[in-house]
Amino acid sequence: MSHDEPAELFIHPDRNLAMELVRATEAAAIRATPWIGRGEKNAADGAAVDAMRKFLATVNFQGRVVIGEGEKDDAPMLYNGEIVGTGQGPQADIAVDPIDGTSLTAAGRSHAISMIAVADRGSMLDASSVFYMEKIVSSHEAIGVLDITKPVGENIRALAKAKNKPVEEIRVAVLDRPRHEQLIADIRAAGAGTRLIFDGDVAAGINAARHDTRIDMAIGIGGSPEGVATACAIKALGGFMQGRLSPQTDDEKQQGQDAGLLFDHVYELDGLVSSDNTIFVATGVTDGELVRGVRRQGPLISTESIVLRARSGTIRRVSADHQAAKWLDE
Repeated sequence: MSHDEPAELFIHPDRNLAMELVRATEAAAIRATPWIGRGEKNAADGAAVDAMRKFLATVNFQGRVVIGEGEKDDAPMLYNGEIVGTGQGPQADIAVDPIDGTSLTAAGRSHAISMIAVADRGSMLDASSVFYMEKIVSSHEAIGVLDITKPVGENIRALAKAKNKPVEEIRVAVLDRPRHEQLIADIRAAGAGTRLIFDGDVAAGINAARHDTRIDMAIGIGGSPEGVATACAIKALGGFMQGRLSPQTDDEKQQGQDAGLLFDHVYELDGLVSSDNTIFVATGVTDGELVRGVRRQGPLISTESIVLRARSGTIRRVSADHQAAKWLDE
């Protein structure tokens, strides 16, 4: 099978690739650790970006950064369009966020993660020209039930019926932003409860699609890049997701149109990432419901990561102990 056949990425090499990607997110999370709670999100992000890129350079694949740290002029590493890896092996689209939740990290709050998503080359929606996306995410019970174009109260009642639980037991994750004041009020008026999050809606979306969390739905306007990365994870979880681009200015909308993006259009899960062969990996920076944060215990640094593979439909957790002397300056 030739390297340009997308399926090669996910027949056997993906098992090793997934573990190599974990090493990259572990490195980013560990390097960010000294900056937790120090109020310097740019320093934390810079340390994580540098560590992640160094590890990705050793991975045997040809990864094209579709969702990264921005355009080349603004971000010298892991910028949109950069090719990472050894140049050997399968071709892939890659979405990276060395820290999803830099503000959380700087403040010492929970739920910050380091994440990478990978899919077949050409399968990820490149929404980099439009920063915001309205999203709705839930578990497989929501397929054919939820509709992002409908009022949130109607969606809550439909989901409660599909999950066979009272409306008052439904919990909806929403970014705590002024733009969501009416949305939050509508959720509560419908009888459901909110789980307000400060940042990091990738983890919230994943938790909404899992069956061992207290979140039933994630909804609201967040980053478009995070939306596409989340879609890779939802593919592996067999969950539900829709998105609509939300440009903030006429110029931004024009840029999106020039890039071929659609507005007043509902992007289904396959529209966000068309491949059914995706890998999503995340390592906790600070403690969260998805993964535990980095911990230092004497000479060891402990990390917890999650690996989601769509082809096998598996969720794996990777716990690792690292010799601190090899990572952090004493």
